[in-house]
Order: sequence, then C-alpha cells, then structure tokens
Amino acid sequence: MLDSSHFALFFTASLVLAVTPGPGIFYVAARALSGGRSEGVASSIGTGLGGMAHVLAGALGASAIVLASAELFAALKLVGAGYLVWLGLRTIFTARKDAMAVAAGQAAAPPVGVRGAFREGVLVEALNPKTAAFFLAFVPQFVDPAVGGVALQFAALGLISVALNTAADVVVAFVAGGVRGGLGGRPRLVRRLREGSGAAMVALGLALLFARRPAT
Repeated sequence: MLDSSHFALFFTASLVLAVTPGPGIFYVAARALSGGRSEGVASSIGTGLGGMAHVLAGALGASAIVLASAELFAALKLVGAGYLVWLGLRTIFTARKDAMAVAAGQAAAPPVGVRGAFREGVLVEALNPKTAAFFLAFVPQFVDPAVGGVALQFAALGLISVALNTAADVVVAFVAGGVRGGLGGRPRLVRRLREGSGAAMVALGLALLFARRPAT
C-alpha cells in the first residue's frame, strides 16, 4: 500500500484533474441545463461507470492491448469522437429548437430522461480512448510493485480517481441544474449556456479525432 506522502500526492493530483473541464463535465452540464439536476446526476453516474470500465480494463491489461494496436486505437477514437460530436450538435440544435418552440407558444421537446442521460454518460466516457491512456500513464506512477498486488493497486487507485471525477460531475450537475431553475425567466440565456456546452463537446470531439496514439 502507498505511504501517506505518496497517497497525498496522488489524491491531490487526481483532485486537480477531476475539476479540469473535459467531455464528461461538459456533457453533465448540458444534461442538467436541459433536463434538470436529475438528468445531470444520472449522467454523472454514467460517466463514472464508463470511467470504471477503463480502470478495470487497465488493471486486466485490456487497455494496454488497445493502445498498443494502431487499428484498435483508431477505431475507438473515431467512434468516441463521432459520438461526442453528435451529442454536441444535438445539444445545440435541441436548444435552438426548444427556444423556437417556446417563442411560438409550443411545448419544448421532452428531455432524454434519467435513463437516457445515464446511458449516454456511460458511452461518453467508455468510448474515449484518452481516458484509457490517462489511467495507463497516470496511475502506474503511484503503484508500488514491491508490495505486490499490482493489478489490485491499479484498480484501487483508479477507482479513487473515478470517484473524485464523479463527485466533481455531480457538483456540476447541481450547479447547472440550479442555474437552469434560477434562469427560468431568461430562456435566451439558458439557450446560450446549452449551446455553449454543446459547442464545447463538439470541440472536444474534434480534438479527440486528432489525438495520437501514445508511444509504446
């Protein structure tokens, strides 16, 4: 097991990385701005589950196999980037469509719902090869082979990192949900915030598209 100083360093680094904006945070914000806190929290749990999939795959060596294969990495990258861009564009178009409907005195499109937000959250994180690369590059720095149980250490540290990421996402869900409720009388601003979240997802998806496979 890590000594206290190494664990404190790991925890601090993981916390800083958890609050750094990424695809998960922007997706959670978009869901909370669109469907409220319940959808935001559901999507947070989904991204957490997707992150745990990468942790378990890394502990078992599956992520290393994917990253070592140019073809597998490229395939996962294309799928993940395409899905993120699609979600971002859908967020933008839905925000505009809802604004037009409200202006015309019609009902806005129904939200994706808690289950849909959870499912999409899982896919946003699970289809991101950069998440796998992150865990394989970051977590092993704090694994101590001398104490044995390398896979177990990797899994335990990875799950702590995922828990911090999920906690940060939940905070974003509550903040964005509160903003949505507090700006109920300012639909134009809510629309702009939703469009901004969608644009951020598109930008991150395009950035992922040009991500290079880590050197082996």
